[in-house]
Amino acid sequence: MSAVHADTLIHAPPASVWAMIMDPRRLAEWVTIHCEVTDVSAGAARVGFHMTQTIHLRGAKFKVRWKLAACQPGRHAVWDGQGPARSRAWIEYRLTPEDGATRFHYSNEFRAPLGPLGAVAGRALVGGISEREAKRSLKALKALLEHPGR
Repeated sequence: MSAVHADTLIHAPPASVWAMIMDPRRLAEWVTIHCEVTDVSAGAARVGFHMTQTIHLRGAKFKVRWKLAACQPGRHAVWDGQGPARSRAWIEYRLTPEDGATRFHYSNEFRAPLGPLGAVAGRALVGGISEREAKRSLKALKALLEHPGR
């Protein structure tokens, strides 16, 4: 299993950050490995909300079926994902108000199929890309929310 943890301070209220990060149709604006989203639940984010995301990593595109496993609007969300060949992923968003801004904590865990052998292959495939792309995505999110219209 590989894990990535990153955070950033965004000079925007938690409600604005939440609205952006929980809108599947806006993923292309800040998630660097995002290609498209389909099969999106109607309505607001809530436990059980789902979507299918196509991502691009190391020259390959693949789909991940996401389901919202935990949701405290404006504060916390956990996405449970199922990828190709029974791979699994979890993404956690945690928002904390901080001096008029929002601290956005991001965590991502990926578990490759096939036990230890799959874990070795997963590390070879993903390497340091996950952390680098997480940081790039958070930088894009911060710029988008702090400087709208740019």
